[in-house]
Amino acid sequence: MSTTSTPTFTAGAGSTPASGPAPGPGLSSEAGSEAAEPRWHRVCQVEDLEPMWGEAALVEGTQIALIRLHGETIHAVSQWDPYACANVMSRGIVGSKAGRPTLASPIHKQPYDLATGRCLSDEALQLRSYPVRVEAGIVEVKV
Repeated sequence: MSTTSTPTFTAGAGSTPASGPAPGPGLSSEAGSEAAEPRWHRVCQVEDLEPMWGEAALVEGTQIALIRLHGETIHAVSQWDPYACANVMSRGIVGSKAGRPTLASPIHKQPYDLATGRCLSDEALQLRSYPVRVEAGIVEVKV
């Protein structure tokens, strides 16, 4: 029986998979530290992301879930599931509701709008969303 691991991409290191556990929300840059002005970070190549699937990335100490839809449409949201209190959103279920792309929590199935991060079943829940662009086949996220 063999096991496979999912690559975690670390910005600043090209598209080289990182090893070891990623920091939890208390160690990310979005947890109360004085944040620098957001800037674009190269994360991975578009081909590294499978359509209709998520991958985790560590960008400037922040865990992000990258979700590639069909073509080169890519969304970036917080990896942190605010209901389950776990970094799991890259393993969520990609779908749509009323014509808008969604990501459902893999644990309790709350659906989130991928463009806004808004939870569609609980107004109190929100995923942080990040701007994404593709430049010459490279996915960049603004953090």
